[in-house]
Amino acid sequence: MEGLRDLYQEVILDHNKNPRNYHKLERASHIVEGRNPLCGDHYTIYLLVEQDKVKEIAFEGSGCAISKASASMMSTELKGKTVAEARHIFKIFHKVVTGEADVMPYLEELGKLAAFAGVAEFPVRVKCATLAWHAMNSALEGNSQPVTTES
Repeated sequence: MEGLRDLYQEVILDHNKNPRNYHKLERASHIVEGRNPLCGDHYTIYLLVEQDKVKEIAFEGSGCAISKASASMMSTELKGKTVAEARHIFKIFHKVVTGEADVMPYLEELGKLAAFAGVAEFPVRVKCATLAWHAMNSALEGNSQPVTTES
């Protein structure tokens, strides 16, 4: 677990300072806003889904380092995946981050996303880490209503 803690710090800092896919996606097929009123996180998630694949994914907004890094890593991980694969990764990520599942069986599947496993130790930060993911999942389900961590 010590290695995961080091990776967590490295990954969070890198993706917070240099977020990937941080821009408006003009030709998005799905757009959903996500808000975490407790922490002040607010992001808009843009997806371009074609032929059951996440062709493009991007985000804009602001928030704490954990929420921004999580949105950034989500965007890099899901680009090119099928909708089913994206939903599967969301489910695993959510279970691990909430402490519902141990990260060890999912290390290979999650890759660097496993670094967020330590968030489970800080319940108030779980909402930060999962906000963009919930918005993305809602978009894939065809919902365009804003997602909030308080509902």
